[in-house]
Amino acid sequence: MSSYMASMEIVAQYGVTVDGIEVRHSDSIASLKGLTEVLNQVRTEHVGVVLAQSDVKLSDMSLQFMSDCLEEQSVSGVIADYIEETGDGGRKLKLVAEPEKHVTRDTFDMGLIVICRTEVAQTIASTMVETEYGALYGLWLGLQRYGELFHTAVPSGFIVPKDLRESDKKQFDYVNPLYETYQKDLERVCTDHLYKIGASVSGKSSLTFETDEVFPCEATVVIPVKNRHTTIADAIRSALTQKTDFTFNVIVVDNHSTDSTTEIVSGIADRDNKLIHIVPEAKDLGIGGCWNVAVSDSRCGKYVVQLDSDDLYASDKTLQTMVNCLKKGKYAMAVGSYKLVDFSLNDLPPGVISHKEWTDENGGNNLLRVNGLGAPRAFATSWLRSNPLPNVSYGEDYAIGLRATRCFKIGRIFTPIYLCRRWAGNSDSGISAEVEAAHNAYKDRIRSEEIAIRIKQNEKQ
Repeated sequence: MSSYMASMEIVAQYGVTVDGIEVRHSDSIASLKGLTEVLNQVRTEHVGVVLAQSDVKLSDMSLQFMSDCLEEQSVSGVIADYIEETGDGGRKLKLVAEPEKHVTRDTFDMGLIVICRTEVAQTIASTMVETEYGALYGLWLGLQRYGELFHTAVPSGFIVPKDLRESDKKQFDYVNPLYETYQKDLERVCTDHLYKIGASVSGKSSLTFETDEVFPCEATVVIPVKNRHTTIADAIRSALTQKTDFTFNVIVVDNHSTDSTTEIVSGIADRDNKLIHIVPEAKDLGIGGCWNVAVSDSRCGKYVVQLDSDDLYASDKTLQTMVNCLKKGKYAMAVGSYKLVDFSLNDLPPGVISHKEWTDENGGNNLLRVNGLGAPRAFATSWLRSNPLPNVSYGEDYAIGLRATRCFKIGRIFTPIYLCRRWAGNSDSGISAEVEAAHNAYKDRIRSEEIAIRIKQNEKQ
């Protein structure tokens, strides 16, 4: 073992072995008690905290390099890419994303190990909110408060992961009732961090949204679509058959489909004047851009309610339910709950996605930790016209949700009123690791930007 190990000890979860390196173990490094106890035993200037929950093979050369970087770069911590053994004898390089200034997503891949100064780690632990599962997450957040994190491309070592599920099977863990205690625990850690950096918001904001703007009807269902000839007719039918005590229409923004989608939509529009078929002039629109086209149209109603082109409303009362919620609370935005189903509408696990972790008091803060807030989304049209969605096809709804929670309390419906189809042609089905990484990086970026805005907003108050 190299001499540098005299200046750095390694700590890890009990049961996790680090090939060839002596390790200090904690019964539960994920708990504040366990992390504090093991950190207080460290007597070296630097400490390496193993983040992996599986046995790892750390590279002596890489640890030396990471330790040197900690001093040379004057940073709070150092993370690194790593090699993942696939279980079938293969190996692949896992690239850790370049951290934004503010990273609050609790599923951010921090790699196998983080190297930091022992004194800093001990201080972070001593000021951390009590947590049973979120101590490593809290350490990660705390290191951001102490400075910048340095990301090196030199792989730190090897791991055989325990959770081999595909990304689309993992993405709903944070709303699975089995993990409720764990999620609430991490929410406390995140909220405490946001408070410490001056970025927390109050969900009980007294701000409501009202407008004197005149609209041609009370509500509009917005359906952006491109090449969904197998599902678009069902979606439109689901919208047109809504039963309401107000007038409404349906706007389909057909984003230059190249299959038979355009003909299907046109045919339905010819038979029902409540359907407005728009083919935008611009050919560079994402889903967010298509929404902006619909919302800015003069035929748009006072409220707009989302329906994806391969999804359905759960009943003919969904539109009425969403509009009632918006009107009653004078909300700028309201969000419902949905059920996961397959193409034939059979239930899929984990079933109902109700986001019951959401509270009026802390929903706007917790949204900075998780990846979504539910469906369908609904808005006051006047507010959305002043706050256009980003012109992207992933995360546009998340971005506008962050924007709304910055100032407003959000209306919530916790009963399932929407059917979210999962099938082979779905945009969330079987995505590659590269696409998943790009999706996560985008949401990390808008989180970081949102936190910076909230800090400035709070400073002015």
